[in-house]
Amino acid sequence: MKKRLLIASLALLTLGACSNDDQATKNKHNKQNTEAADSLYKQNCARCHGVDLQGNIGPSLQKIGSKYSAKEIKGIIENGRNGMPGGILTGGDAKLLGEWLQKNYK
Repeated sequence: MKKRLLIASLALLTLGACSNDDQATKNKHNKQNTEAADSLYKQNCARCHGVDLQGNIGPSLQKIGSKYSAKEIKGIIENGRNGMPGGILTGGDAKLLGEWLQKNYK
C-alpha cells in the first residue's frame, strides 16, 4: 500500500514538473515573439503609424485589435490598403505582426 502511494506521489510530482517546464517554455516563446513583433513594427511600420501606434502619415493602430482579426490585419499588411503599400512584410512576419497587433492593441 505504501509503495503504491509512493509511486502515485512520484508520478504526480513528475507530471507537475513537466507542466511547469511546458509553461516556462511557452512564456519564453511568447516573450521572443513579442520582442520580434515589436522589432518588426519599429523597423517597418513606425515611420507611418508612429512609434506608439498613435498615427502619423498612416492612421493610429492603437485600437486595431478591436476592429480586425489577426488574419485580417495580416491581409492588410501583405496586400496594403488605402495608400499603404503591400508586401512590406509577408508570410510568417506578417502573421506574427498581425497576431501581436490584434492581441495587444484593442
